[in-house]
Amino acid sequence: MTAIKLTGNNFNDEVMQSDKPVLVDFYADWCAPCKLIAPVIEELAHEYAGKAKICKLNVDNATNIASQFGVMGIPTIILFSNKQQEVERVVGAVSKQHFVELLDKYTAE
Repeated sequence: MTAIKLTGNNFNDEVMQSDKPVLVDFYADWCAPCKLIAPVIEELAHEYAGKAKICKLNVDNATNIASQFGVMGIPTIILFSNKQQEVERVVGAVSKQHFVELLDKYTAE
């Protein structure tokens, strides 16, 4: 399982209509910290398959969505849960363990 690539066309279906928690990585191809966490995002997509959706949104291709959620710096990672409300936000590159702790809070049985 790999991270779901989001666009303006599928954002609502994949994120706002999801019955599972959704972690969205707002990134850009030219962003060094984004490249640093990209492998971690892919690992999370594999490890949380079936429990949460792990998605990536290129802010250069979807500036309207980035501004809708007030993304000012990248990488910004937003976790949506509880009827797809924003429940957590991380700005900058953080450890995989940090993401695991966030996801575990919302995916616990």
